Amino acid sequence: MNLHAVGFDLDETLIAVDRPRSALLDAATEQVGGPSLSREAYLDAHAEHSGARSREPVFAALLGDGETDAAALAAAYREAVADAMSPVTDVPALVERLRDRHRVGLLTDGPEGTQRDKLARLGWTDLFDATVVTGTLDAPKPDASAFAALADALDVPREQTAYVGDHPENDVAGASAAGLVPVQVLYDDGPPVHPAAAATVRRPALGKTLPGVLAAL
Repeated sequence: MNLHAVGFDLDETLIAVDRPRSALLDAATEQVGGPSLSREAYLDAHAEHSGARSREPVFAALLGDGETDAAALAAAYREAVADAMSPVTDVPALVERLRDRHRVGLLTDGPEGTQRDKLARLGWTDLFDATVVTGTLDAPKPDASAFAALADALDVPREQTAYVGDHPENDVAGASAAGLVPVQVLYDDGPPVHPAAAATVRRPALGKTLPGVLAAL
């Protein structure tokens, strides 16, 4: 297999969040005096109403005509997630090492402003050769158009592009169906291995082991 590009997922692949997302949602709603919202309801609303710039449309759909300000809740949740996230060890060094043989990109779900704010906080704004945020696209992962957008941005055919992510359906099955080579990232209490994964790698050892995994494909 002749790989000329590597794409990465962001959340739970290159960054980890040290608190459950449900707890972060509870903290954000409490901060703005909003009603209790379930993680399941949030995910449903996110799939239906994710905005191009922020999560405000998601929270507007969840809150309906209530008194809570959707923009304030979106901002509180963004800050809660940012405060709880930490980068996987040696990501910049890993990207630079991979660049010796590959174009390196990022494909991440979410609003443009939210995801690029994360990159700015981490100092990764210019780390990748191409960054694609699905909030600006017609559909998020696992839609094939999202992966096509990454391959186009990297100027490498899909069949010559590996995609590294943790989510079995959105990252692994989605990349496979779109013609990319999926590598699944595993971690404690994370999702099980998807049968479409061409290879797997443990998140704590990502920087040390991924180049060898890719070379073996």
